[in-house]
Amino acid sequence: MNSLFICTVVISLLCINTTGAATCHPDDEAGLLAFKAGITRDPSGILSTWKKGTACCSWNGINCFNGDRVITLTVYGQSDVAGSFLTGTLSPSLSKLQNLSSIHFTDLKNITGPFPQFLFQLPQLTIVYIENSRLSGPLPVNIGSLSQFYALSFEGNRFTGPIPSSVSNLTQLTQLRLGGNLLTGTIPLGIANLKLMSVLSLGGNRLSGTIPDIFKPITELRFLTLSNNRFSGNIPPSIASLAPILRFLELGNNNLSGTIPSFLSRFKALDTLDLSRNRFSGVVPKSLANLTKIFNLDLSHNLLTDPFPVLFVKGIESLDLSYNQFHLKTIPTWVTSSPIIFSLKLAKCGIKMSLDNWKPAQTYYYDFIDLSENEISGSPARFLNQTEFLVEFKAAGNKLRFDMGKLKFAKTLKTLDLSRNLVFGKVPATVAGLQSLNVSQNHLCGKLPATKFPASAFAGNDCLCGSPLSPCKV
Repeated sequence: MNSLFICTVVISLLCINTTGAATCHPDDEAGLLAFKAGITRDPSGILSTWKKGTACCSWNGINCFNGDRVITLTVYGQSDVAGSFLTGTLSPSLSKLQNLSSIHFTDLKNITGPFPQFLFQLPQLTIVYIENSRLSGPLPVNIGSLSQFYALSFEGNRFTGPIPSSVSNLTQLTQLRLGGNLLTGTIPLGIANLKLMSVLSLGGNRLSGTIPDIFKPITELRFLTLSNNRFSGNIPPSIASLAPILRFLELGNNNLSGTIPSFLSRFKALDTLDLSRNRFSGVVPKSLANLTKIFNLDLSHNLLTDPFPVLFVKGIESLDLSYNQFHLKTIPTWVTSSPIIFSLKLAKCGIKMSLDNWKPAQTYYYDFIDLSENEISGSPARFLNQTEFLVEFKAAGNKLRFDMGKLKFAKTLKTLDLSRNLVFGKVPATVAGLQSLNVSQNHLCGKLPATKFPASAFAGNDCLCGSPLSPCKV
């Protein structure tokens, strides 16, 4: 990945000195204008500088080398601005750009059509990112003939069918990103041939079968994402060979089973481990305490049992142990002491403490908290009143007892679930600013403030009244 980055920087630096060219190769101009003609809507004016008769090397997203030949083509949509995306198709006339070395099309959203066959006609092309559009249909069976590619990403499209076995010929690849499509079938065994690969991202598809035991030769792999598929079976033993440098291992939301292998304790560089929403069982290996650099750990929604090991991390950022068979009794000290944690989810973890006794080292960064389905008592008021950026707080099905009328919370808060507790007092008017609220099955009383929430959000209290419940008695 480092060599790819350096290569990209060098190309960019070369381009900076040459994009002021007064000329434009006629083939390149024709290819780019044909691409623009295939775009039926450009509400943000992304291609507004692309005008016939002007130097195409000066157009937005275009870089040239050696005077007049286009070598990089970059078109980004505005992912945070609704209705700003390009609509249309990818013109095959882009094959005219014979010196093109890299394509970056990201967040164009409404670009449709099949796999862009013009990629096979560009001999200098080594880097392709066409992400978050609506390309569809199968990947070509001869995709392996793109053997000069360093990076290939079609994440976030609608490609269907299997991953062609010819990917085994893409031996120069450092990145293969096909996540977020509708791909089916199994992982080709030939991926073992891609020995230079540092990123393999196949998550968010409909892939099935077992995860093949192919990872021993792929010694440069740093990111392995297979989450949100239909894989079954155990974690393959050859993943152990990735221990020295693997940083992200994401296998969540599949149908994997067996125990969590102890060899994961050797992954000293691991930043993120996601094994959530599978059928892993047994005890979490005590040796996982060796993962001192882990920042994001998600083991939720499995069949894991006590005891959970004490981790010696300097600072955990996100932790989710919810919905296993743990009986933690308290929020672990190594969690409470973390100064950088932003997400803590310990739903149904057998916690039997008072929130009055929970004193986190730092509340500033907390964004998401879920302590539902425990036996937690006390009041969250002190905690909620101290947070700056809290977005979600869930503590349903506990024994919390406090006056809700005195509750304040961050302006950032969007979701609050205090249902099935012992909360009393009035519902404050500030809840109107939330997106989701549930305070049902408590001991609240008084007239409800004006909100958009349904009656179910307030049901089962002692004496609440007013819309959407029954009118208050005069």
